[in-house]
Amino acid sequence: MNFSRKRKEAVRRREFLGIAWTVALLGLFGQAGVGLFKFFKPSIEPGSFGGLIVAGQVDEFQPGTVSHVRKGRFYISRLEDGGVMALWQRCTHLGCTIPWGEREGAFRCPCHSSIFNTVGEVVSGPAPRPMDMFPIEILDGQVVVDTGQVIERQDFETSQVYYPS
Repeated sequence: MNFSRKRKEAVRRREFLGIAWTVALLGLFGQAGVGLFKFFKPSIEPGSFGGLIVAGQVDEFQPGTVSHVRKGRFYISRLEDGGVMALWQRCTHLGCTIPWGEREGAFRCPCHSSIFNTVGEVVSGPAPRPMDMFPIEILDGQVVVDTGQVIERQDFETSQVYYPS
């Protein structure tokens, strides 16, 4: 038998370790890449913020009231004339969460005291523009809000109010 010939065909130790390290590093970077991709592109579960949210039946929202929809991070403002608006709870000044003040009849930002009325217009404070809103649809008597589409506005216009049929 010719041992020198067999030795030339076999993979040497140094080559084997080089291949093993390459495969290990490719696996490591591949896993990191998949994790990073999932981090930057989160999945949106149906019925959660960033998608369609059923706020409730139209009749649940009485005219002249403001109702907080916690899972959607917005308020349903039902105007005296029956119109409906979905206002994002985020302040347009620095992004603080704005609570509705039932006694005051206005939204008051706790961070810098911006005040917004029931249609989201700035009454006072440093906020540069009205509260952002989301589009609304009424499907089978339910108010459905698309939180994936933020509507930034500079002024309040009556065309921004949804009137259920």
